[in-house]
Amino acid sequence: MQQSAVPELAHTHARPIHWLATATAVAGVVALSSVLQPNSATAAQTAGPGAKNTPAATTPPDPTGVDFPLECGPVKAIVVKKATGDLDGDGSPETVAVVHCDSPMGTPPDGVYVLTRTTETATPRLIATLINPKDSITVSDIAVRGGAVVADLLGYSSIDVPRCCPDVKNSAKWQWKNGAFVRTTPAGAQSV
Repeated sequence: MQQSAVPELAHTHARPIHWLATATAVAGVVALSSVLQPNSATAAQTAGPGAKNTPAATTPPDPTGVDFPLECGPVKAIVVKKATGDLDGDGSPETVAVVHCDSPMGTPPDGVYVLTRTTETATPRLIATLINPKDSITVSDIAVRGGAVVADLLGYSSIDVPRCCPDVKNSAKWQWKNGAFVRTTPAGAQSV
């Protein structure tokens, strides 16, 4: 018999420590698999893309955590008012959010945004900007009535009016028509 040029390998002989390590690894896999189980099966079918009145479709979108198109610098954008209702007549409610930068002083201008969600996802989606913060308007009240967004708005008669103290009050109404929100404003802005 010819001698091997390679010395006998120590790991080819099973010792009790090897069996103990293997048993521990198998026990860990069994324990982990008992914790991680798949969801139980149900007989109910999931709703397709055209389904209406599912819980996701009937719950208004939550504006918390939505990335609104505001430039706030070191402060963050906050939702100060919201109203919900079906604005486009599809049976699913939308959310109208009044948002401004969380400024420590003054009266920051508001932005008014419309959020919706589809039945495929529960994530809110921004679909319209009704008031841009660059317009320097503050929203004193907002509601959804009869499928329309109605708001009381405060603004400024000139650039000389301090931004803390709006001096013009207006009302506005937006309705969904032909795939877009159309604004109607009652005649006669009032001084505050």
